[in-house]
Amino acid sequence: MTQDRSPRGTPRRSLLLAPAALALATPARAQAAFPNRPVRLVVAFPAGGPTDVLARVIGERMAADLGQPVVIENRGGANGNIAAEAVSKTEADGYTLLYNTSSIAISRALYRRLAYDVLRDLAPVALTAAAPSLLVVNPTLPVRNAADFITWARANSGRISYSSGGVGNASHLQAFMVLKHLGADAVHVPYRGTAAALTDVAAGNVQFMSDALNTALPLAREGRVRAIAVTTGRRSAQLPDVPTMAETGLMPPGFDSGIWQGIMAPARTPPAAVQRLNQAVNAALRDPAVASRIEQMGAWPTGGSTDDYRKYLDAEIALWARVVPETGAAED
Repeated sequence: MTQDRSPRGTPRRSLLLAPAALALATPARAQAAFPNRPVRLVVAFPAGGPTDVLARVIGERMAADLGQPVVIENRGGANGNIAAEAVSKTEADGYTLLYNTSSIAISRALYRRLAYDVLRDLAPVALTAAAPSLLVVNPTLPVRNAADFITWARANSGRISYSSGGVGNASHLQAFMVLKHLGADAVHVPYRGTAAALTDVAAGNVQFMSDALNTALPLAREGRVRAIAVTTGRRSAQLPDVPTMAETGLMPPGFDSGIWQGIMAPARTPPAAVQRLNQAVNAALRDPAVASRIEQMGAWPTGGSTDDYRKYLDAEIALWARVVPETGAAED
């Protein structure tokens, strides 16, 4: 029995089946498009704070690029670890992301028993923003600049105190590194958050601290605290006359320790989804309105590739793995 064929020798039955096969392929292609539903961005800190504000600004612009809503969910607590653990255990499909801060690198050294591993359970999407911390002193001290601070800290070693936002907080670790470099000692007074710690520097109950620029800047402008140096390798546009620690001898050349933020996804998220999200983040950070908002908060947009973020994260983890044990702050 002969089979009817088209002029090119293709079986007619195959020609009849081809449209059906094409129809089946079309929905598969549509399902493969990413994203095709809202993306959830879990912010590791409470609503209303600087981390939350930047996450919302960036998320709104990402939504425009992705063509899907980016829904913010705040899950604060445990120095960002509650949110990080939750996201690490969600389905790795690109629809649930973590908006994290530099605390995620510190936590790996600070807490011995975390329920997640940032390197194993989370995948970098992109860095979003970075900002310096600001070394500030009570304005009644005989310290007007970095040289004065070095002389004063060494002359009064063991008789001075500094505040922080808590044991193992970046504000604690940065001040500790300065003192170690100078060969000076001071009493550490931890608070539950940097707001109270900064207030007590202004009141003279403690003499100095390192605090995020966006929170220390208002008091510095009012003259309630005196700005001495920034912790990053570059000066801040908000305080262009305040030098970096590396410039002044407070820390060695090349020192760079800021406060940063980024976006991560659960490990094993499809690479195509991660790259699409990375593109959306970078598009957001290139938007002049977004960049301006970030800069108004004393930070600067970062961006870059997923590999850039991975290398940055590796370097931060290595830094705090050295520093935290020296402070005695590591917890079980």
